[in-house]
Amino acid sequence: MRARTTAIAATACALALLPAASAVAGTGPAPDKQRKAASTAPSAAGNPLSARAQAAGVCTDAYEIGTAGYIIRDGQRIGSVKQFYSPSCGENYGYLWVWQSFRASHGDYDVSVGVYSYSRDEFVGKRTWLNTNGKEYWSNPADTTSECTAAVGSLRAAGDPLAGQAASSKRC
Repeated sequence: MRARTTAIAATACALALLPAASAVAGTGPAPDKQRKAASTAPSAAGNPLSARAQAAGVCTDAYEIGTAGYIIRDGQRIGSVKQFYSPSCGENYGYLWVWQSFRASHGDYDVSVGVYSYSRDEFVGKRTWLNTNGKEYWSNPADTTSECTAAVGSLRAAGDPLAGQAASSKRC
């Protein structure tokens, strides 16, 4: 009896050490269309219905894939970089959101965002803004859905010699 109790306890402990399945934002299936926001307001999460997204040619069914990267300056997060995918258009997009804490303490800054193609070793759909002060930036559409990609963004404050950069996770 004691051996059986010990075996059950050992099995329970072993199972407790196994990692549970987890989901990462953007790695699962496309968001449910009924839950999709109808707002056109820009957001840190990225809204393909916003005016800036529409001006960049982002398809309205685009959703985040992979995980975000964060631009760090002086130990503080100042921007988020995300990659989006549109099933209806078959395109990827880079997205950069400049955090309010940075915008509040800086005037103009330079921004760039695009999609990096690992197979081509180049940026696709890259856009750059100089002396800007916005919060939401979308790349041009990138025809890279059959390639391994990551969104890449940079943010340079006036007076800084170099830009801070970040990339979203690699997606294949």
